[in-house]
Amino acid sequence: MANLVDRATSGRGHRRREQLINAGVTLLADGGWPAVTTRAVAERAGTNTGLIHYHFGGLPGLHAAIARKAGDEVITPVVDALLEAQDPNAALGSVRDLVPATTGDGRTMRLAVEVMAGALRDPALGEVVRDGLRQARARIGERLGEFHPSWSEARRTGAATVVAALLDGLLLHRLLDASLPVDEALAALGDLIGDRP
Repeated sequence: MANLVDRATSGRGHRRREQLINAGVTLLADGGWPAVTTRAVAERAGTNTGLIHYHFGGLPGLHAAIARKAGDEVITPVVDALLEAQDPNAALGSVRDLVPATTGDGRTMRLAVEVMAGALRDPALGEVVRDGLRQARARIGERLGEFHPSWSEARRTGAATVVAALLDGLLLHRLLDASLPVDEALAALGDLIGDRP
């Protein structure tokens, strides 16, 4: 059987597919995975349930596309801001601003929690989320390589893993404790990505 999730579509079909995914992401943010049913997504998108089967092969394929899109909405802005910085100190400044802004965005945090919960419950969603995280770490590693061209690939990979984990941890801890001392954590991060040999 062909992989319907990756089916080539016309422009109209592509727009309908995106409409279904966006409807699913909205439902996920509003009510979690239990709210993301074939019927609810079709109703929210103003279409019929047959299009979900056509474009995604059914609910599991739609869930994977929703997890991918929701994960991108959560991860990409943080990683982009980090990577746009001109130097490690500017990157820390970006993170200092992003942590409270991201945790203050209820929709983004609900998506983050639901994507993680779905990834832990469903192996297919877990693979989608792991792939997104791998891509984010690879982007961070490439940028660290630009800051530190003498670093080996292994060191860039290791540092990118620690940076990504620290960011995840800061977001989680800040979500649970608004008084988290983010500046101290970022000072430690600065030691990691600073100009040490």
